[in-house]
Formats: sequence, structure tokens, C-alpha cells
Amino acid sequence: MIITIHPEDRLPPEGRIPLPFAAPIYRLALALWAEGMALFTFVVTPAIFKSRGREAAGEIVGAIFPHYFRYCLAAIGIALAARIVSGSAFTGARQVAGTVLVVLALSLSGYHAFALAPRIGAVKAQVASFESPSAEHPARREFSRLHGMSMGINLAVLAAGVVLVLGDGGFRG
Repeated sequence: MIITIHPEDRLPPEGRIPLPFAAPIYRLALALWAEGMALFTFVVTPAIFKSRGREAAGEIVGAIFPHYFRYCLAAIGIALAARIVSGSAFTGARQVAGTVLVVLALSLSGYHAFALAPRIGAVKAQVASFESPSAEHPARREFSRLHGMSMGINLAVLAAGVVLVLGDGGFRG
């Protein structure tokens, strides 16, 4: 038996090869991204700070951060890859906007993990104790500034994930 494929039959009408597994992987990655970040930000971190002293809680959360950053980068990266593989990443203004949002979140997460977090760690090492030195100590002020940036970036990346989860009805993978 010989099967003949005509050039016009190679791709579906919308010009892409449908990969039915890409959309569920995208949705799973979105859920892991947004829900994982929300859990760590609003449940785990406050619970640690509530149950431990400030110094101990800072050490615990500081030890978790490298894993948290890799988790976020992986979930967002998988979401972006699945979006692209599905062929729907650039098929209309809404899809392009969603893809830009994922790329922005991935960029912010990369900056957070590889540039900001090491700077915070270096400044934190200059502060002997967060319970005793004055809030006016230069290293303490710099730590507070960087920590504020870190929280802002974390919330922006989380918000991007939530927006994408809520707007997921428009994603057709």
C-alpha cells in the first residue's frame, strides 16, 4: 500500500502541526507556577517566620530560595516551551500577549535567581544580626532595599501566572 501525501495536505489549515499533549502540559506548568509560588509566598514563608525567630526563619527561607528559584524557572520555562510547541504562541493578539507575559516572567525570574538573589546574599552576609543592629546601618538599609525589590519581582511573576491561569480559556493548544 502506498500513501501519497500532497504538499497541501502536510499541514493543517492553520499552518501548524497539532500536538495535543502541549496544551495540557502548558496548563499543568501554569498551575505549578502560580500555585507553587502562591503556596511558598503566602503560606510557607509566613508560617516559618511565625514559628521561628527572625534569624532562624531567615536562614531557613534563605536555604529554600535556591530551590524555589529553580522551581519557578522550570515551571515557567516548561510553560513557554509548551506554548511554542503547541503552535498557538503567536496566533493572534491575545496569544502573543500571553507569550510576551510568559517571556517577561521568565526574564524576571532569571534576573531574580541569578542577579538579585546573589546580591541579597552578599549584603546579608555583612549584617551580623537582623535583631540587634540599627535599621540605619548601611548594609541593613541596602538589604531592605534589595529585599523590597525581591518581593516586588516575586509578586509580579506570581501575578503574571495568575493572569495566565485566569485567561487560559483563550489558549487553544
